Amino acid sequence: MITEDEARAAADAAGALASELRGVVLGQDAAIRDAVVALAARGHVLLEGVPGTAKTLLVRTLALALGLDFRRIQFTPDLMPSDITGVSVLAPSGGFTFRPGPLFADLILGDEINRAPAKTQAALLEAMQERSVTVDGTSHPLPPSFTVFATQNPVEFEGTYPLPEAELDRFFVKVIVDYPAEETERGILTRVLGGFESDIPSTYGVSRVMDAAGVAALRESARRVRAEPPIVAYVTAVVRATRSAPALTLGASPRAGVALLKAAQAAALLDGRTFVVPDDVKALAPAVLRHRVTVAPELELEGVTADAALGALLDSVEVPR
Repeated sequence: MITEDEARAAADAAGALASELRGVVLGQDAAIRDAVVALAARGHVLLEGVPGTAKTLLVRTLALALGLDFRRIQFTPDLMPSDITGVSVLAPSGGFTFRPGPLFADLILGDEINRAPAKTQAALLEAMQERSVTVDGTSHPLPPSFTVFATQNPVEFEGTYPLPEAELDRFFVKVIVDYPAEETERGILTRVLGGFESDIPSTYGVSRVMDAAGVAALRESARRVRAEPPIVAYVTAVVRATRSAPALTLGASPRAGVALLKAAQAAALLDGRTFVVPDDVKALAPAVLRHRVTVAPELELEGVTADAALGALLDSVEVPR
C-alpha cells in the first residue's frame, strides 16, 4: 500500500502536470483532470468535441510537459494498417527487417480516429489492448509509456466509420471537450494577441515537469492506492446496474469495472489520498462508462444522453458509508 508521504509527492507531481496543461488549454479543467487520471491509470483516452475546441492542443501540450516521444497520426479513409504499425522491408544484406511505424512512440495522437477503415481500426485495437503490434506473424512490443489519445468530431459523419464496440471498450475514458465559457474565450483571444499560436509549440510556454520514469512512478503509485471491499462492491454494483437499466440497451462490460476502479484509485491519488472514497467512483463513472453503454433508441430521440442515463443510475445505486 502507498504511504501518505508517497501519495502527497505523487499528487504534487500530477498537480504540476495539470497546472502546465491549464496554462495552455484554457477553460477545460474537467477534461484535463480526466486526461491526467487516465494517464496515471495507464489508460487510453478518446477526446470528443467539435473542431477548434483544443483537443489536439491538449495532447500536444501534454507531450511537451512530459517530454515523451510524441507522434501524430492523421486518420483517413485510405489509411492502411501497415501505415501505422510498420512494415518488413528487404535489407541490402538479404532477408527482411522490421521498419517500425508511427505507433512506436510514447504518446500517440490519433486525429479523427473515426475516419480510418475497419482493418486499420483492428490494428489499432491490438496495439491498445496488447501494447504490441503483429507484422508478418511476429509480435513487436510497444514502448512502456505507450498511450493513445484519439480525437473524433461528434457532428460530422460523412466519410467516417463508427468505432466498433470492441474498440470503444479499449478506451479507458471518453472525455467531452465542450465550448469554453465566454470569459475564457476572451482570454483565448487575448493570448493570441500576446503571440500565442497553436501550431507553434514554442509559444505555449510549457515547462517539462515529468519524464517517462516519472510517468511510470505515477502509475505505480496509483496502483497501490487502497480500495476497501465496500468500494469494490460499489463499483461492481454500478457496472452491473447498467445491464438492467431500462434506459440502456447495452450495459458495461467487466472491463469497464476494472477501468472504473483504476480511475477511482488515480483520482484519489491526485487528491493526495491513500484510499478510494465513493465520490471518486461517482465522479469518474460518466467518463469511464459513457462510451460503453447504449441509450434506448426511443429515449435517445427524446434527447436523453448517456450521461443523463448514468446520472439517474448512480442515484439509484446505494452508496457505501
